[in-house]
Amino acid sequence: MTTEELDTLLTALYVRIDDHLPRTRWLGRPPLLTDSELLCLAVAQVLLGFHSEARWIRFARAHLRGMFPHLPERPGYNKRLRAARPLLQQAIRDLARDSDLWADPVWITDSTPVECGRSRDTARRSALAGWAGYGYSRSHSRWFWGLKLHLVCTPAGLPVTWALASPKVDEREVLAALIETEPDLVRERPGLLILADKGYVSAELDRFLDQHGITLLRPSYRNRTPRPGEGLLKSVRQLIESVNDTLKGQLGLEQHGGRTIEGLGARVGQRLLAMTCAIWHNRTTGQPVTRSLIAYDH
Repeated sequence: MTTEELDTLLTALYVRIDDHLPRTRWLGRPPLLTDSELLCLAVAQVLLGFHSEARWIRFARAHLRGMFPHLPERPGYNKRLRAARPLLQQAIRDLARDSDLWADPVWITDSTPVECGRSRDTARRSALAGWAGYGYSRSHSRWFWGLKLHLVCTPAGLPVTWALASPKVDEREVLAALIETEPDLVRERPGLLILADKGYVSAELDRFLDQHGITLLRPSYRNRTPRPGEGLLKSVRQLIESVNDTLKGQLGLEQHGGRTIEGLGARVGQRLLAMTCAIWHNRTTGQPVTRSLIAYDH
């Protein structure tokens, strides 16, 4: 098993984020595993396909001691990872801003289910009760219990901003909230174009986006006159589906294992960081495929 590509990726990631992450102030003796090492360890776990933290720590102790000499026990790793959600978010944003894809004036937005349980007892007893809810997945033609990941990214799949929300929350409201929360993202891109599906059809959303100088391109209903450029949406739809497929098929989003809102948020952020890291590294090193994880998943 060769790990040269993964070693190179993790080394570049550590050097990049160690200079930008804020130093955590600890009460008492700080842990031997630094925050930068924790994020690199979390990225390696996802890229190597370990959904079980216990199996991952055993593997890391046997094969990655050279890169991570101070590995915690599984409970300690779980606790550190759950508390690292703000660090994960900042690392995602720092890497994205460091990529030449960050300034792309075109965004793609969509939502995808993040299932958290299937039995009625799970829905009633879970610590996610009150956050998660029942929703319908059109792509799988079935109902699910969990949350939805609302992702805004560039056409290449580089995450710009994201949120977890109950399936009962309208995705148009989530998009408006994401833009309202970080208006600087829009101001950095005059003439921004957002591509979406029919779920974002709304005159109110169109007015809101127009106030921010944003153009929303999405399919029209059959009884409406098609908008200019709608013919391009079929190929763009395949792009966002491929991003979701990367998150679920290669990065194990559906096997997240989160049981609390903090744990779920951290595990979703862990997978988004892994994808962002791969895109950033591929662009930096001039790889022919931007969102390829094959070189790192062995």
